[in-house]
Amino acid sequence: MTKTATKSPQLKSLSDYIQERFEEFSRSQKDVARYIVDHLDEAAFLTAEELARRASTSSSTVVRFSQALGFEGYPELQQAAIEEYRTTIAASATAGGALFSFDHSELEGSLSADYANLEETARKLTSDQVNASVAALAEAQRIVIVGVDQMAFFASYLRHTLSLLDIRAEIVASTGGESLQRLGRIDENTLVITLSAGRAHPLLLRAMKLALHRGARTLAISDATMSEVGEHAELTLYFSSNSPSFNRSHTALMALVQGLAHGLYARDEAAHKDRIRAYKLK
Repeated sequence: MTKTATKSPQLKSLSDYIQERFEEFSRSQKDVARYIVDHLDEAAFLTAEELARRASTSSSTVVRFSQALGFEGYPELQQAAIEEYRTTIAASATAGGALFSFDHSELEGSLSADYANLEETARKLTSDQVNASVAALAEAQRIVIVGVDQMAFFASYLRHTLSLLDIRAEIVASTGGESLQRLGRIDENTLVITLSAGRAHPLLLRAMKLALHRGARTLAISDATMSEVGEHAELTLYFSSNSPSFNRSHTALMALVQGLAHGLYARDEAAHKDRIRAYKLK
C-alpha cells in the first residue's frame, strides 16, 4: 500500500519538490537529487541501478532517497519523473517541436541530445549572470581556472580563448606542487573559475573556499543547478550535459566558453579586432 506522503510531490513537479527538500538529504542522496533535476529526460527511464551508476552512488541510496521524498519506493519516484518529462515534452511540442524527428541511430540520438542541451542551457542562463561573468573576466587582474580530469581540457581551452584577447590566465588541473602554488597566490585581485561536471572534485571545493577566505572573486561553471561548488561561488553559470552515451555531453560547455569569449570581445571590439585579424581567426 502506498504511503500517504507519496501524494506530496504530486502537488508540484518532482524537480521543484526535490529542490525544496534538497538541504534535508545526505551527501549521497544529494548526488541523486542533482542528477534527477538536471538530467530528467534520462532519469525518467533509468532503473534504480542505472541511476545509481550515473549519480556515482549505490542503488540502495536511490531507494532511500525515494523514501525520503515520501515515495514507497523507486518505481513511484520514477513514475513522477516520467509524468514531469511528458509534461515538458508536451510544452516543447506546443512551442514548435524538436529539431529532429528521428531517433533511430546513435549519431542522431547524440545530435538530438546536444541540441537539447544547448536549448536547456540557454533557457536556464540569464543575461544578468552572463554579463556579470563577462565583466568579472574583463576586470580581473589575475585569473586562475581550476578544472580536473575531463574539465582540465576545457580549462585549457578557456585559457586559450582568453589569450587570444590578450588576457592571461593560469590553470590548476591537479594537486601537484606547482598547481597548489598557483592556488597559494590567490588574493583579492584574483578571479577564481571552477569547471565541474557531476560531483565536484575536492580540489575545486578547496580552491573555492580558499578564494572566499582571501577575498577573491569566484565563478563556478557547472552542469549541476545545485552544485556544491556553486554554493560557495559569487557567480554561477549552468550548462546542460545530458547524453545517451557513456560520457557526458560537453557541447553546451564549449558553447558557453565561446559565449564568454565573445562577450569579452564585444566589450571592446575596436581594441581586439586587429589582434584577431593577425591570428586570421575570422
